[in-house]
Amino acid sequence: MRAPRKRTVAPPVPPDPEPAVRFDLALYVVGSAPASARAIANARRLCEEHLPGCYDLRIVDLRDEPARAGEAQVVAAPTLVKTQPPPVRRFIGDLSRAERIVRVLADDRPLPRRKDPA
Repeated sequence: MRAPRKRTVAPPVPPDPEPAVRFDLALYVVGSAPASARAIANARRLCEEHLPGCYDLRIVDLRDEPARAGEAQVVAAPTLVKTQPPPVRRFIGDLSRAERIVRVLADDRPLPRRKDPA
């Protein structure tokens, strides 16, 4: 009589971690004006320091694409527009007040999912 074979059971696969929140940002500028240059530098720094790896930042020059201002409801430049996660937010100016922007962005992060009691 043969010895019974041992059954090996693979450990359970942990559930996928919650996906990171991705911020969709567009910075609307006008050419190489000083305020536009400051806004580009400040937006890049803000994203790298406070949203590392979880943002998409597009720079839109309204001299090249003026119709985009109307599409995004931009009335002044420079303007940073956050479309994801909702709600849509607009920050007008050179973005030098990063602490205010970060505070608003932090408030817009979706709340973590609640675990159902078993």
